[in-house]
Amino acid sequence: MRALPHGPRTPRSLLGALLLALATVAAVLAAAPAAHADTLVCEQYGSTTIQGRYVVQNNRWGTSAPQCVTATDSGFRVTQADGAVPTNGAPKSYPSVFNGCHYTNCSPGTNLPAQVSGIASAPSSISYGFVGSAVYNASYDIWLDPTPKKNRVNRTEIMIWLNKVGPIQPIGSQAGTASVGGRTWQVWRGSNGSNDVISFVAPSAVASWSFDVMDFVRNTIARGMAQNNWYLTSVQAGFEPWQNGAGLAVNSFSSTVNLGTPGTGSPGAPGEPVTACEVAYATNVWSDGFTADVTVANTGSTPVDSWTLSFTLPSGQRVTNAWNATVSGPTGAVTATGLAHSARVAAGASQTFGFQGTYSGTFSKPSGFSLNGARCA
Repeated sequence: MRALPHGPRTPRSLLGALLLALATVAAVLAAAPAAHADTLVCEQYGSTTIQGRYVVQNNRWGTSAPQCVTATDSGFRVTQADGAVPTNGAPKSYPSVFNGCHYTNCSPGTNLPAQVSGIASAPSSISYGFVGSAVYNASYDIWLDPTPKKNRVNRTEIMIWLNKVGPIQPIGSQAGTASVGGRTWQVWRGSNGSNDVISFVAPSAVASWSFDVMDFVRNTIARGMAQNNWYLTSVQAGFEPWQNGAGLAVNSFSSTVNLGTPGTGSPGAPGEPVTACEVAYATNVWSDGFTADVTVANTGSTPVDSWTLSFTLPSGQRVTNAWNATVSGPTGAVTATGLAHSARVAAGASQTFGFQGTYSGTFSKPSGFSLNGARCA
């Protein structure tokens, strides 16, 4: 039977087609993730939260000149930083992002303050954006105190200078060098009158890095500047500008504190493995993606049940899918948990899982792994 030719559409049919098209557009818009509006903070000690777990703070403590930061989904950027202070004195401010508590301002869901003796590992990662038209350092600021203090200044301050631009130097004087976290640092020691300060200064700029904060904490303890029964109160990352600073950015930041058996047998040996496990991390990398096969081996004499492996992906990497484990946290701090058939790692045995991901920039591997809260080799 011959089909009838299509005739012109009636107004009713055109209206129906239009309504159908509008419904389709509405469904697409509803399914799309909502855009996150950046938040401008200009108050002297103003702050806001990002990722539901970190605090971004303006922290303009050393100058009356205007300063503003813009909090983004993953970090912040300095959008205004007027004025200058002498480079032989204190900086203007410390715009930063942190996990923990700072002058009664605590990040959502943090488990800090936490006693050092009860911390297995504290993986963190950072990606910076630098400028050349300013005098500043790009640094972590890690605070320790004999009490679980959430207000006022702490007893010991650990600074990790990942970049130094201009004629500035840490508090005190250089006390030698140290190898911490697989890198070599200049070590400076001093006091600013209200607390002791130890600074680890990179010999050249480090734009992004993943590491364990506890390596620096234990090195500080080994130098007699803190004790195992003290408390880690906050992990902060940002900038100390002396002159200008607009355009400086923390592109991404992550910080996790894993409670459990401490990471080393003694505070004088930072970075040693702490539990009877080993992790092999094999990758296949192409232009913008990679796969990773991860083998968790139990080298002890007792089985490990319901295992969870924690690690921090380097900046720019994102997990897209996984197999033989549940992998949560697509970027930054990641955890992999065994499935029902792979939840036990027998003594002398191993379990293997894998995942696929994307990356930007230079590809690198995670710097450390923790099994059920204790670090592995």
